[in-house]
Amino acid sequence: MINIYFGPTVNPQTLTHYLALPRCLIAVGSDGNIIWIEDDVDDAALQSTVVNHGLKDGDYTLVNLSLNSGEFLIPGLIDTHTHASQFPNLGVGGDYELLEWVSKCVIPVEHKFHDLRYAEKAYRDVVERMIASGATTTCYYTTSHLPSTIRLSDIVRDKGQRAFIGISNIDYPYPTPNGADLSPQASLKKTIELIEHIQRLPLSAANEPLIHPIISPSSPLACSEELLFELGKLAASLPHLSIQSHVSENRQDIEAALKRFQTDSYVEILDRFGLLRSNTILGHCIWLNEKDISFITKRDARVSHCPTSNFNLTSGIARVSWLLDHGIKIGLATDVSGGYNPSILNVIQMASTASKVLALQASAEDKSTNRKLPVATLLYLATKGGAEVCNLDDRIGSFEVGKAFDALHVNIRRETGNPAIWGHDLDEDENAEENLRRWLERFLFCGDNRNVSTVYVQGRGHWRSRYGP
Repeated sequence: MINIYFGPTVNPQTLTHYLALPRCLIAVGSDGNIIWIEDDVDDAALQSTVVNHGLKDGDYTLVNLSLNSGEFLIPGLIDTHTHASQFPNLGVGGDYELLEWVSKCVIPVEHKFHDLRYAEKAYRDVVERMIASGATTTCYYTTSHLPSTIRLSDIVRDKGQRAFIGISNIDYPYPTPNGADLSPQASLKKTIELIEHIQRLPLSAANEPLIHPIISPSSPLACSEELLFELGKLAASLPHLSIQSHVSENRQDIEAALKRFQTDSYVEILDRFGLLRSNTILGHCIWLNEKDISFITKRDARVSHCPTSNFNLTSGIARVSWLLDHGIKIGLATDVSGGYNPSILNVIQMASTASKVLALQASAEDKSTNRKLPVATLLYLATKGGAEVCNLDDRIGSFEVGKAFDALHVNIRRETGNPAIWGHDLDEDENAEENLRRWLERFLFCGDNRNVSTVYVQGRGHWRSRYGP
């Protein structure tokens, strides 16, 4: 059965431009892929347009968003960096900076994930929260516990979310949790077992994986040289596998890493061990220098911008415009629980604020490289940019023929109960395109999960807006 979606649609194109289409028609095949799109269809021509594509009654199901003004489609939001095992810490520890926060807040909570019953309950809740918040794709870090990480991959696949999942590679220096073996050999073995498990998971309706394994050295400072070397060898044997790590997040962390590895570039450490390439996702990247930039651009590595976490842990502000000017591909990330909100909508808001702070502080000669991010750029980073970071831009991130239908049905009507949004039905004019642009801005800057009516991944829509029973 073909599903056809008709109504207002927002489609990101470039960092500076998106399409606001009040009367868009999107046809999605039974495999969840988009089979055709008509950008501008009058209500009166709806039936004839469908017939012209060779369809008759009974061949398709119509979802008509145009019936209720204030509802529209956007591509699914993509979270390029978060910690599934840290959700129990949401909102806790904002008085600390990174290293003290990890010691006092993160490690005690992550040790609990050796208990599979605890992990089962926690991870199921995590995935439901992420989906309810509109994340159709998420890059997850976990802990060093293999059974609980395997369970997370099963839960994510069962819920139908698209994801990258990696067991955290940490062995130096780190308190041994509950007698666990954190040797380089054990960490490597668990990584390989997780990769093999994920590769056996059922494929999507499009006959491709929804869940991808990802090699996850937590940070160079948290890994021994032996572990980094072994992970680099593993990565070389599996060039299609993505890699994720934390980079240049905190000045104290950077100083310790540069001293230990005897280098003047944090990014060079990953490159030294063969862990920097075009499918490497570098979290944070706040305090990069010119040598770091040179390594990133040379290897075409990708950057995950985590502004909520960067503010919350007083880590700093990533210079996103400067990175974009170097042609670096960037996506957005919640980085729970350094970030205190599991929604990319909050990250969009913080990314906007961070860019404005940089613009305000910039000297005259730095204005061009520290400029504020417009709506089109923020939308792009949350969707198509995130897809580029994950090397999935041929499949998701925008509405195009042949891509997967990963989408959000957004509702900003007053009935959703979000007091922050001035409902469309209280203020609109006759220009449908301008109305849609205002609806988008209200959703991005004032929306929450109450405004996400349905989440679609690979054409399947199963989730409604309100998180909970």
